[in-house]
Amino acid sequence: MTFSIVARGVHTSGRTAYGVAVASRFLAVGSAVPAVDAVAGAIATQSMANLAYRPQGLTLLRTGTAAADVVAGLTAADPLRAERQLGVVGADGDGATYTGDGCLDWAGGTTGDGFAIQGNILAGPAVVEAMRTAYLAAAGPLAHRLLAALRAGDEAGGDRRGRQSAALLVASPGAGYGGLSDIAVDLRVDDHPDPVPELARLLDLHHLYFDRPDPDALLDLTGDLATEVADRLARLGHTGADALADWAGIENFEERLVPGRIDPLVLGQLRAATEET
Repeated sequence: MTFSIVARGVHTSGRTAYGVAVASRFLAVGSAVPAVDAVAGAIATQSMANLAYRPQGLTLLRTGTAAADVVAGLTAADPLRAERQLGVVGADGDGATYTGDGCLDWAGGTTGDGFAIQGNILAGPAVVEAMRTAYLAAAGPLAHRLLAALRAGDEAGGDRRGRQSAALLVASPGAGYGGLSDIAVDLRVDDHPDPVPELARLLDLHHLYFDRPDPDALLDLTGDLATEVADRLARLGHTGADALADWAGIENFEERLVPGRIDPLVLGQLRAATEET
C-alpha cells in the first residue's frame, strides 16, 4: 500500500549516505517502512510490512552480505512472503527489490546501481518508471535525489487509494545534529492531505536549520559587515561578544555558526528579522 525508494548516495558532507523515501495512503508510514545504517545500507519493508526485516536486514548488510542475498534470506524464512514487498541497497552494487505474488495490483519494482524502487496498490507501472527517471536525472545530496524520485512517483499517480503520509530517512557517519549522530535527515509527515509537498517543505527547513555552512560561501565578520551585524543584533536586544551566538541559538541556527565569519543564509535571516522590527 506504498511506494518507496532505497538508495546509496552522497551527503552534503561529501561522505557516503544511505536513505529511504516513502509515501502511502497509510497513517505514519515512516514508522513502519524505512531502516538505515550509516555504513551498511538501507531497507524498505512494505505491503503487510514485516518489521522484523529491518533489524535482520541491517545486520546482514553489516556483515557485507549483498543486497540481493539479503532479500533472498529474509523472504525465504518468511511464510507470508507472498504478501511482502521489500527493497534493499548495500555498500556497493545494484539494489535489490522483491514483490510477492500476493501483493495487490499494481505491484512491482525496478533496480539499478545503488538503488531499488518498489510499490504496491499503485496507479500503474508508470509510478516506478517515473521515480527511476527522476532519481537518475537528479543531482546533489542523496536526500534531495530521494525526494525528487518520491515527487515523481506521487505526480505519476502514486498509491491509487490516495495520499496520507510520507517520510524521508537518511544516514551518514557523523552527519546528525552536532556531529554526534549518524541520522542526517529524519522527517515524517504522518497524516496530511498532500504529504509529499509537505515533506519537501520540511526538507527545505531542515536544510536551513541543520546543514553545515558551505566554507566557500562564508563571509568574514569585519569592517562594514561586522558593524551591520552588530547593529542588527542590538536592535533585537543582543549585544556583546556573544551577541550573534545568543541570537542564533534562540533562532536555531547554531549548526551554521563559524567563529569570526557568518553564513549568508544566517545573514539573510538576520536581515529579515530586523526589517520586521
